[in-house]
Amino acid sequence: MIKSIKKFINKNSLDGYVLPKNDNYFTEYSKTNNLKKVTNFTGSAGFALILKNENYLFVDGRYTLQAKRQTKNNFIIKEIPKEWPKNLTFIKNYNIGFDPKLFTENILHKYFDRKVNLIAKPFYFKNTKKDRRSNFFFLNKSITGQESKNKINQVINFLKKNKIDYLYMSASENVCWLLNIRGYDLPNSPLANCKIIICDKKEIYLFTDIKKISNIRKKLKKNIKFFNEDEFFKVINHLKIGTFCIDDKTCSTYEESLIKSKFKILQRNDPVYYLKSLKNKTEIKNMINCHVTDGVALTKFMYWFKKLNKEINEKKIELKLENLRRKSKSYLYPSFDTIAGSGPNGSIIHYKSNKKTNRKLKKNDILLLDSGGQYKWGTTDVTRTMCLGKVSNEIKNNFTRVLKGHIAVVSANLNKKSTGEELDKVARISLREKGLDYSHGTGHGVGFFLNVHEGPQGIYKQNKVILKEGMILSNEPGYYLENKYGIRIENLIYVKYEKKKLIFRNLTLAPIDVDLINFKMLTKFEKKYLFDYHLYVYKKISSFLNENEKKWLVKLIK
Repeated sequence: MIKSIKKFINKNSLDGYVLPKNDNYFTEYSKTNNLKKVTNFTGSAGFALILKNENYLFVDGRYTLQAKRQTKNNFIIKEIPKEWPKNLTFIKNYNIGFDPKLFTENILHKYFDRKVNLIAKPFYFKNTKKDRRSNFFFLNKSITGQESKNKINQVINFLKKNKIDYLYMSASENVCWLLNIRGYDLPNSPLANCKIIICDKKEIYLFTDIKKISNIRKKLKKNIKFFNEDEFFKVINHLKIGTFCIDDKTCSTYEESLIKSKFKILQRNDPVYYLKSLKNKTEIKNMINCHVTDGVALTKFMYWFKKLNKEINEKKIELKLENLRRKSKSYLYPSFDTIAGSGPNGSIIHYKSNKKTNRKLKKNDILLLDSGGQYKWGTTDVTRTMCLGKVSNEIKNNFTRVLKGHIAVVSANLNKKSTGEELDKVARISLREKGLDYSHGTGHGVGFFLNVHEGPQGIYKQNKVILKEGMILSNEPGYYLENKYGIRIENLIYVKYEKKKLIFRNLTLAPIDVDLINFKMLTKFEKKYLFDYHLYVYKKISSFLNENEKKWLVKLIK
């Protein structure tokens, strides 16, 4: 595939070609992954710059080790945001080809900063697999807590307040939230691939595969007009002159150029990202319920794992947890590919086991298990690090430092530490005291029966979004020693207003492996937190456990 792209470069008098992971919907997970075809890299984020004589793969800190292993010697690995293509001084004034439907203006500026000549020249991949057509489905108010018409009115109020005539909503997750619809177009999220234009007069133009909505058209608003995906220009041409708000995260350069040809763009931030981050009481209730179900499966798995007396490999671990989740009628499928990294594989932050890497656990190994599920109705994401036998004092101490950071986040005073940026610093204090750190953020936003990763809320550097009631985030500090082991402890948490102040409450209900804790390093407050957390887990899920599982869980309450 690399040879085909290089032939394309030479044929079109280019110096290089830039290839993203995303499809034209800019979702994190997609059934289309051309980047994998070219590079063999399977991570959820990254892009390649292919030049005549060299190939570069740009990934963030989660994936640097994985990228090196998967691409072997075919690509030079660069870590973002430390390095971008624009930092390669020799490419100044190069002619770089790209597909305008797969990039936004914002992304191109970030990558190249006008230091190259960008040529809109798509390289077309042959897709051998035909996508199975599956109908969209509708969620009623008992699930979403809010009718679509009320959400639409919120958007209309935004448009009128900002004197904007049209909003182009190009992020499918936002359209799904707005219209209370879901689908089967992504492998790990219940998203329906669709985009809309909504005007201040309440007219809505929906772009999608029309055949997929035949079963729910009657349930959607009467003022929605339906169009196929390739009719965008036709609709834009039909609209009256006015002003637009677009989403600079997902509005492609191709779509933006069509809008700019006739309209003035006043804003570049879709307000729905923020609106949907504030979960209502019904959404929180549904998330709490699905975490009870998920917690039962996880706790049963942990009991089984701790009692193992035979050799087992990573793939069998993945299968065991998946089978336990499938025992619930409300479980649908994983919210992302399970990460089961034992020993040195655990040091690869987003490791994915395959035939070549599938490793048997040894007696004193630790296992990093990061997994999640999509349920009726809710989304889960949890990481537990566990051991089978005795571990070194070094591992215990580092695990305890990660745990201290985890407790510091969930216990933080949100009136004083109100942004993700501030909380990220808190999470790293114990590790940094020993000169240790981790190369990923401490937490991401989580959607309600949508994407397992969502914004704008998050716990990481430069995130200045003020946390509000109803926001759901992950709390997942970690530590990774290359080719040795990996540690991560992750719960989902939500912001709640209680006793006249904002606090975090745990959603995740799964014990923490006390065999990895150096209790001498914990303060009285941290010990009490751990006691209270395990007691809370027991109260919520013990009625679903057998007697042996209950006895094991009780012993952790200390």
